[in-house]
Parts: sequence; C-alpha cells; structure tokens
Amino acid sequence: MFVCVYCSSSQRIDRKYADLAGEVGTELARRGHGLVSGGAVVSCMGEVARAVRAGGGHTIGVIPQVLVDIEIADTDSDELIVTADMRERKGVMDARSDAFLVLPGGIGTLEELFEIWTSRVLGMHERPLVVLDPWGLYGPLRVLVDGMYEQGFLRPDAFDAIAWATTVDEALDLLERRVPHLRPTGEELGESSP
Repeated sequence: MFVCVYCSSSQRIDRKYADLAGEVGTELARRGHGLVSGGAVVSCMGEVARAVRAGGGHTIGVIPQVLVDIEIADTDSDELIVTADMRERKGVMDARSDAFLVLPGGIGTLEELFEIWTSRVLGMHERPLVVLDPWGLYGPLRVLVDGMYEQGFLRPDAFDAIAWATTVDEALDLLERRVPHLRPTGEELGESSP
C-alpha cells in the first residue's frame, strides 16, 4: 500500500521528531509499503522519504511550485509531482494514498489531519487514519476530541474514524489491519475452508 505521511518540515524542532520520521520510513519499506509525502527534502519530510528509499521503497513527493522555487523539493523522489498550489497538492496526495499516518507537526499537519478525517466521516473515503504521537504533543487535542465526543459534537463513527498510537509498529499495524485489501483472509489466519 501507499501510506501518506503528514509531518513537519520545520527545521527548528527537536531532532527526535526527524529520527521518528526516519524510523517510520525504514519500517514502511521493510513492510513493503510505499510513501506519499509533501515532497520536501527538509526535516521530517525529507527523513521519512530518504529512509523509505534506503530500504528499497517507492516514494511519491507532491509539492507546490512555490516550494520548488525556494529549492526544498525532494528531487530524489521516485515520482515528484509539482502542483500549482497547496489545495491541489492535498488532492493529489489524497488520490495517491491507501492510508494516512500523522506524525507530530504544526498547523499544516493539523490542517491535513482534520481535512482527511472530515472527508472520511462524510463518507468520501474509507481509508484508515492513524496519529502517531510518542511524546504526547497531541495530548491536548485528544482531550479536546474526547470532550467533543462526550458533549455530542462528534458522532461515534467520527470518534472511531481516527486511531492513536505511540509506537511505529503499533501505528503501522493499525493501518494494515484497517486497509481492506490488506486484511488477512481466513486461510491466512490458519482457518480451514468449509
């Protein structure tokens, strides 16, 4: 499957976040998955893509022309798609992805999280969404989401449409279990056919 990874391009963040992105990329490739990313060579975006390629995986980078113009495009991507703007970028990333993984990030990452979550709740897709948050950056968001659910602002299906993980393995296991064409069949589970 192709996993869209939403993450930071900030170079002001702690190195542990870039290391996490690299760990995600290494594990994606080890499991035989490809990457769809924002197409930048800097920070977490660059780390995840380099790690996927180092492991033999395929990378698709999607980046608006304005960012290409300031020379942060990941020109080593197996496919580098240049879009006119951010809206087109998100649409292409969405269309090329089988699943969505959100790493710690800033307002752009939050925007992507909420857009893909909302479109799933509205029935526009059924692809899984997992937030990987080892150090609790999104803790206040989880409290907010829980409160919205408890007070009736989120339906149960909306609440259940997002999963949370604290380790790379847990996050990727959740994605794999929720992608229909990757779910194990009865035979793969060791069940005998009738």
